[in-house]
Amino acid sequence: MNNRTPSVLFICVKNGGKSQMAAALMRYAAGDSIQVHSAGTSPGTTLNALSVATVAEVGASMDGEYPKPIDPELLRTADRVVVIGDEAVVEPVPEMTGSIETWTIDEPSARGIDGEVRMRLIRDELNEKVGRLTSELVGELRV
Repeated sequence: MNNRTPSVLFICVKNGGKSQMAAALMRYAAGDSIQVHSAGTSPGTTLNALSVATVAEVGASMDGEYPKPIDPELLRTADRVVVIGDEAVVEPVPEMTGSIETWTIDEPSARGIDGEVRMRLIRDELNEKVGRLTSELVGELRV
C-alpha cells in the first residue's frame, strides 16, 4: 500500500477565482488525503468575492488563501498539475514528476449568464471534475 500523500497544483491566470475554487473544493472533498495547492501564471491581488461566496455555499472555504505565483518546486514535484481554462499556459519543467492536464471550463458569460448564477455553474462544473480527480488519486493510494 502506498502511504505517500498525492499532491495537486491547480493553476489559472490570476489565481483569484477558478484555481482557488478548485483547490477549496478538493480540500473540502479530500481532507488530508491529498495535498492541495493553487497558483497563477500572472497572479492578481485579491480573491474573487463571488468565487469565495459560491464555494462557501457548498461548505468549502478559501480562508487564508490569496493569489500567488507558481512555485517552481511545487510545479516540479506535484503529482498532478491542473491548468484551469484555456488562457493560462504551463510548460513542463525539467525533472517534473507529475503530469499536466488542462480542464476546459464552460464560460456561462459567453451565453449572457453573469453574477452568482455564472459562478455557481462554474463551481458545479469544477466540483464534478474535482470529484473525479479526487477519486482517482485516493484510489491510487489504495493500490
